Amino acid sequence: MENQTFKIANGGGKLYPFGGVWPEIADNCFIAPGARIIGNVKIGTGSSIWFNVVIRGDVGSVIIGESSNIQDGSVIHVSSGGINTQIGDDVLIGHMAMVHGTTIEDGGFVGFNAATMDNSRICARGMLAAGSLLSPGKTIGEAELWMGRPAKYVREMSPKMLENNVFGSNGYAKLAQKYLSEYLSLKK
Repeated sequence: MENQTFKIANGGGKLYPFGGVWPEIADNCFIAPGARIIGNVKIGTGSSIWFNVVIRGDVGSVIIGESSNIQDGSVIHVSSGGINTQIGDDVLIGHMAMVHGTTIEDGGFVGFNAATMDNSRICARGMLAAGSLLSPGKTIGEAELWMGRPAKYVREMSPKMLENNVFGSNGYAKLAQKYLSEYLSLKK
C-alpha cells in the first residue's frame, strides 16, 4: 500500500520520507507493525525492526547492517551535531533501548533499556548491559562488558556470553523470517 506520505514495509511497519529521502530497506527485512522508519536510513539483508521501534534519519544517516535486530520500543537516532548512527552486522539491540549518534560494530549488544549517547562506540562483540548508559565519546572495547549509569568497564566477555549473543542474534533472525513469511502469506 502506498500514498503520498508513507509506504508500508514488509511486515506492516511504515516508512516515511524526510527532506525528499526515503528509507532503503532490503526486501527480506521484517519491519513490524507500529515501527516507524524516517528519512536517510538503510537497513541490510535479513535485519529485523520490531514492534513500535522508531528510527529517525532526519539530521543525519542511520545505517544498519545485515542480520541485526532492533527490539520492541527502541529508538535509533542521530545527533544534530553531524554524528551519524552506524550499526554493523549481527547486532542485538534490546527492548526499549536508545541509540543516539553511535557506532556499534559487528556482533555488538545493547541490553534492555540501555542508552548510548553521541559519538560513543561499541566495538565488535562488545556489550552494554541492561539499564546502562554509555556516556558521550566513550568506547566499549572488543568483547568487553560495560554496565552502570554511567557505564564502566566490568570485564572481558566469557566465551559462553559471546556464544549466547550469537545464539540470540540467530534466534531473532529466524523468528523475523517466520513473521515475514506469515505476513507475506496474508497479503496474497
